[in-house]
Amino acid sequence: MSDISLPERARVVIIGGGIIGCSIAYHLAHMGCKDVVLLERDRLTSGTTWHAAGLMVTFGSTSETSTEMRKYTRDLYSRLEAETGLSTGFKPIGFIELAADADRLEEYRRVAAFNRYCGVDVHEIGPGVVKELFPLARTDDILAGFYVKEDGRADPVGATMALAKGARMQGVKIIEGVPVTGVLKQRGAVTGVTTAYGDIQAEYVVNCAGAWARQLGEKSGVNIPLQAAEHYYLITEKIPGLSKDWPVIEDPASYGYYREEVGGLMIGLFEAVCAPWKVGGIPEDFSFGEIPPDWERMSPYLEKAMSRVPISLETGVRKFFCGPESFTPDLQPIVGESPELKNYFVAAGLNSIGILTGGGLGRVMANWILTGKPGVDITGFNIDRLHTYQSNPEYRRTRTVESLGMVYQCHYPTRSMMTARGAKRSAWHDRLAARGAYFRDVSGWESPDWYGEPGTPPDPGPLSFGRQKWFPHWAAEHKAAREGVIVMDMSFMAKFLVQGRDAGRLLNFISANNVDGPSGFITYTQWLNEGGTLEADLTVTKLDDERYWVVASDTAHRHAETWMRRHFPDTAHAFVTDVTSGWAQLNVQGPRSRELLQSVTSADMSNEAFPFRCAREIDIGFARALCVRITYLGELGYELYIPTEQAVHAYERVVEAGEKLGLRHAGLKALASLRMEKGYRDYGHDIDNTDSVLEAGLGFAVDLKKPGGFIGKEAVLAKKAAGPLKKRMVQLRVQDPQPMLFHAEVVRRDGKMVGYVRAGSYGHTLGGAVGLVMVESNEPIDAAWLESGQWDVEIAGKRYPATVSLRPMYDPDMKRIKV
Repeated sequence: MSDISLPERARVVIIGGGIIGCSIAYHLAHMGCKDVVLLERDRLTSGTTWHAAGLMVTFGSTSETSTEMRKYTRDLYSRLEAETGLSTGFKPIGFIELAADADRLEEYRRVAAFNRYCGVDVHEIGPGVVKELFPLARTDDILAGFYVKEDGRADPVGATMALAKGARMQGVKIIEGVPVTGVLKQRGAVTGVTTAYGDIQAEYVVNCAGAWARQLGEKSGVNIPLQAAEHYYLITEKIPGLSKDWPVIEDPASYGYYREEVGGLMIGLFEAVCAPWKVGGIPEDFSFGEIPPDWERMSPYLEKAMSRVPISLETGVRKFFCGPESFTPDLQPIVGESPELKNYFVAAGLNSIGILTGGGLGRVMANWILTGKPGVDITGFNIDRLHTYQSNPEYRRTRTVESLGMVYQCHYPTRSMMTARGAKRSAWHDRLAARGAYFRDVSGWESPDWYGEPGTPPDPGPLSFGRQKWFPHWAAEHKAAREGVIVMDMSFMAKFLVQGRDAGRLLNFISANNVDGPSGFITYTQWLNEGGTLEADLTVTKLDDERYWVVASDTAHRHAETWMRRHFPDTAHAFVTDVTSGWAQLNVQGPRSRELLQSVTSADMSNEAFPFRCAREIDIGFARALCVRITYLGELGYELYIPTEQAVHAYERVVEAGEKLGLRHAGLKALASLRMEKGYRDYGHDIDNTDSVLEAGLGFAVDLKKPGGFIGKEAVLAKKAAGPLKKRMVQLRVQDPQPMLFHAEVVRRDGKMVGYVRAGSYGHTLGGAVGLVMVESNEPIDAAWLESGQWDVEIAGKRYPATVSLRPMYDPDMKRIKV
C-alpha cells in the first residue's frame, strides 16, 4: 500500500482503465488538459476490454454520430503506433455483412446508402464474391454481402495500451491497483474521489467503470441502468487453408461473426435470448475473469452459427469462452453529465461496440468535458434520457434478456422492445386496451401506437419495411383527425409546474421566445445553449404571475428538468416540480374538436372566447381540467391536462359525447404522420443539439427584442449577421405513393448528396411518404434554390423523385388551426 502515492488534486479524475477510460485520458491530454489522473482498480483492460473480439467496423449504423465515431476510431488505431511505438493490432483485412433474407437485404441497402453518405466506402457484392473473399463460408443461401475493404480487426489490449501510453506521453497520470470507493460532492456537484489510499480533489470525475459503472454510480446517487450478460465466442483448433488475411464476416441471421484467430476460426455469438449475469452486482475483485459456459443453452445457437462455415463443425474446439458484457435498456450507450450530480460524467454501456467506437467516443467526451458541448448529436446517447426505475433488479434482469439479441435482430423501424413492459400505464390504459389499442414502449409508458377493432386483441402481423397489416387502421385514424375528431392519450409527456416570484424571469431567460407575456397563454419555444444550438423544444404556459406549466417530450424529461435546475440560481425564488405522474393528458384534435368539448363543458369554447394559444381551467362533468388550445397535428385542437384521480371520469364524458360525432381513438403512428405533413419538429428525432434554431426553421419562435435577452441570443444574432443560411431543414415528399420513409434515406439535388431524412412517416393526406431533411450546400438555401433543382431520395437502393419545401406542405397559413 505504501508504494502507491496519489496526487492531492487533479482537474479530471477518470475511473476505469479500459478502452474508454484510456481514450478519454488520451484525448483530454491532446486537447491541452494534461492535469488528468486515471485510476484503475486492478490492471488496465482487466474488466471486459481484455476479452473483446476486436472487430473494427464502420458499416452498420444509421446514426451519423456513431458512424463518425467509428470512422475516427479506425483512423486513430491506424496511426497510434507511429505516435506511441505500441501496436493497436489494427489490420484492414476487410469486413462483410451477410444478408440471408429479403428484409435484411433491404435493411443493409438502406444502411449502405447512408454509410456512403457518411464517407464509408461500402459495396454490395454477390454470393460468388463473398465465396472468393472467404472460401470456407457457405454462401448458397446468401442474397448479398456488404463489403468494406478498409475495415477489419484490432487488438483490444494493444489499442488500450497504445492510448494509455499516448496519454502518459502527454503528462497524464495512470495509476493501477487503486479502487475508487466513492466520490466527494458539495452543493450538487462532484468535488473529487475517495479511495483506500486517500482522496483526490477534482473538478470533473468520469465514470468509465464499464460493467461496474452502475454499482459505482449507485454509491453517489447517479443512475446508470446497465446490466452484464453472458457473452460468448468459440475458437476452433487450426483449420488448414484459413488465412489471417480473410475479411471479418458477420451473419446476424446465424447469430454469428467470424474471423481468423491463431490459425483457427473465432465464432462470436449474439444469441436471440441471452442470460443476464450477476444482477445483484458484479464482484469488485472480478478481474480478467471468465464465466463457466452454458453449453446446453448455447448449443442451438452455436450449431446455427457454425453452419455458416461448415468445416468448423468438423474441427476441434480450442476454447469456448464466456465473459461479461454490459447492455443498456435501449441498446444505446450511456454517456454525458449525470443529471443528479454536476461535473460527474459517465461513459459506459457500449453494448459490445466499445472497441470500434472507443476512439471517437473518447474524443467526444473530452470535448464535452472541456467545452461543455459534445460537438455531435448525443440526444439518443445522453444519460439523462434514462430513468431510475430502469436500474431496478427485476427490470434489468427482464430487459437484458432481449437487449443482447437485439444487436443481431433485423432492425425494423417499427420494432418496439417487448420485455420489461407495463412499467408505466396511464389512467386510461385498460379502457384503451378495450378499444383495441396496440401498445408500444414509450420511455417506459405503455402508449397506443394504433388501434385495431374494439374488443379484439390487435394483430400487428409480421414486421416489415413496407406497409404493414395495420396500415389501414393508421390511415383511418389520420383521416379522422383531418376530417372529424380524435382523442389521443399523451400522458407520457413530461410536465413540470414551475412556481415562484422569479419563475417567469428565469424561464424567460432560458427560453428563446417570450414566455412571460400575458397570463392564460401557451408559448412554443426552444431552449438554447450559449452557442445558439438547441437544448430543448417545448411549450411554456403562463398560468399566472407565479405559476408556469412546462411540457416537454418524454425523451427530454430529465434533460429539461436538469436544465431548469442548473440555470435557476440557488438564491432565486423559483421551484421546479415534476408533476408528470399527477396529470393525465388527453388531446382532443380535429375540425370537430370544439364542437365536442363544448358539449361537455359550461366554458365558452368559441373562437372569440377561447382563441388559439389560450389556456384556462374548464369543467368536464365532475372534473377540472387545464385546457390549452394548441395542436401538434395541424388542426383545430386542444390539450386537456386532468388530475390523475379525475382522468377516468373526464375521459368517459368526452368519449360518450364524442360517439355521435364519430370520435375515433388515434395512436402515435397518426401523431407522427399528421405532424410530419405539417412539418412540425421533434427534438431528438429530426432536430438535435447540433442544430442552430435558425437552421432548424424555428426562427419564428425566437424573440430577439424581449427585455433581458436569453441564453444563446448573441450566437443567434451572429448567425443572422453571417448572411443567408447554407444549412436548412426542409420538408420532403416522395412523389411515388408506394415507398415508405423512416430515417437515414439519402437525399440528392441534381444528383449530388445534400442530406438525409432525419425522420419520416407517411402523409396520408398528401398522398406519399413525407420526411424532414437537414440540407447542406455551399450556396444560400432559399425557395428559389429548392425549386431550381431536381430532387430525389434513395430508398433501399432505388432513387425516387421528390418534392421539397421550406414551408409546410399542409395548411401553410395555419387557417385550419385558427378557425
